[in-house]
Amino acid sequence: MEISTGLHPDGTAEVTVDAPPVNALGAAAWHRLAASVREAGRDPRVRAVLLRAEGRGFNAGVDIKELRREGHAALVAVNRGCADAFDAVYTCPVPVVAAVQGHCLGGGVGLAGNADIVIAAEDASFALPEVDRGALGAATHLRRLVPDHLARAMVYTCRPATAAQLHAFGSLLEVVPPTELRGAALRAAGDIAAKDPEVIRRAKESLNGTDPVDPRRSYRFEQGFTFELALNGTGDRLREAFAGQGARPGARTDPNPSGEGT
Repeated sequence: MEISTGLHPDGTAEVTVDAPPVNALGAAAWHRLAASVREAGRDPRVRAVLLRAEGRGFNAGVDIKELRREGHAALVAVNRGCADAFDAVYTCPVPVVAAVQGHCLGGGVGLAGNADIVIAAEDASFALPEVDRGALGAATHLRRLVPDHLARAMVYTCRPATAAQLHAFGSLLEVVPPTELRGAALRAAGDIAAKDPEVIRRAKESLNGTDPVDPRRSYRFEQGFTFELALNGTGDRLREAFAGQGARPGARTDPNPSGEGT
């Protein structure tokens, strides 16, 4: 099942993405993920949400195969889907803990960047390959994870950052062996779930209300440039090149050689 939800006795809702091979999501799946997070947040029994994924990577972004099949209509749909999912994480009435392993690309950065707490496996890496795909987006969320000048370098060059780097910046609560990731994330969520639920919900609301930048509006602004690049043909040209060649000679090794994700 692509998106599943389970409820633990302590009030932690566990939302799991399982979309082999790389957890790249199409437009409908992004909306389903958003609906799952929102449903969990509305449940009065839920005190915290754990967002995690099965497989070798947390999230590879959008399904480029869908964009190639359906063109600009799919681009509009998937951009709305991503915005919906990122917003669901950010506005969830209870804190969201993201557990990240392996690749966290594009939309994965959007999810992790909007989470309240991020715990990562030692093999996790974070990147925005959008420039190489003729698109823009999720720099808003990357800036919540790394300092601004590094974020700019990562956007321009598509270079990744490791879990160890993000932990040094204070963006990750913990970095653990991959086999311990789910347990560590459940403990963090459980620590939140043990607090008074009314106070925690008001704390989440107050922290969102005092954010210096509204990530919802900021991300939608970014997306406008993706549409511009699509309309002038640049986006389609680069996506076709990526899908046709995989990792380029001399380029950084692509953590997602399948042709999916962004």
